[in-house]
Parts: sequence; C-alpha cells; structure tokens
Amino acid sequence: MNWGNKLLITFFVFATMISYLVYRAVTTNFELVDKEYYKNELRYQQVIDASNRTAALGSSVVLNQTGQGIMLELPAEMKNKIINGELFFYCAYDSRKDRRLVINTGTEAIQIFDKSSIEPGKYTVKIKWNSGETNYYSEKFITIH
Repeated sequence: MNWGNKLLITFFVFATMISYLVYRAVTTNFELVDKEYYKNELRYQQVIDASNRTAALGSSVVLNQTGQGIMLELPAEMKNKIINGELFFYCAYDSRKDRRLVINTGTEAIQIFDKSSIEPGKYTVKIKWNSGETNYYSEKFITIH
C-alpha cells in the first residue's frame, strides 16, 4: 500500500468521525433548567426573602412519603391560618415528569397528595405558599418509588 492510499483512508476515517459528531450534536436534546430562566432570575430576590422568612420559623417544612401518598407538613406557625400556594415537583433530567400541585391545607397545616400522578424518580420539590400578605419558600429533595 503506497502513501496515497494511506492518506485517502485517513481522510475517509476523519470525515466519517466528523459526520458522526455532527449527527450526534444535531440530535442531542438539551433541556433548559427553566423555560423562563431570565424572567425568573430577576425575581429571585423575592425567593431569597421568602426563604429567609421560612428559616426564621420555629420548625421546618416536612415532606415524606407515606402509604397514603406524599405528606406535606408546614411549620407549626401555619396552623389555623389560611394558606395558598403550590408544590412544584422538578425533575432535573426529564421535564415531562415535572408536576405542579396546589396547596390546600386544613387547620393542622397538613396535606396528603396522591402520588399516582407523579412518576417515580428524583425530584426537587419547590414549595411556595403565603399566609395573608407574607410569602414563604422552601425546597426539599425526594425520591418517589
């Protein structure tokens, strides 16, 4: 085999590798952390303030899996108050698993969510709620089985 054939084979292997890399780059799915990232970043100071208010409460938010579902228990200071808010189950590796659930606790500040609507996986649960004019925020990590 002369040097011309070796050069031709080398060029062909190089072109095949480059073609494969271009194909992989075009077909790879890159999901953003949040579709409205920049808009939410401007409002992030509100999240920091709400997190600080939550940290100042006497107890923390509890999020557990039970036989009945997923139990959310807000701090004791939230008992006998009107609570409005939402839970956002954020799955970092698959946005199709993300779920938003409405918080509607009773006088004991406890709510149980049916976990059949949430697919198994690892989630960051972003808990936002307000009591009157005061906003609160907490994040918990949970693995749904």
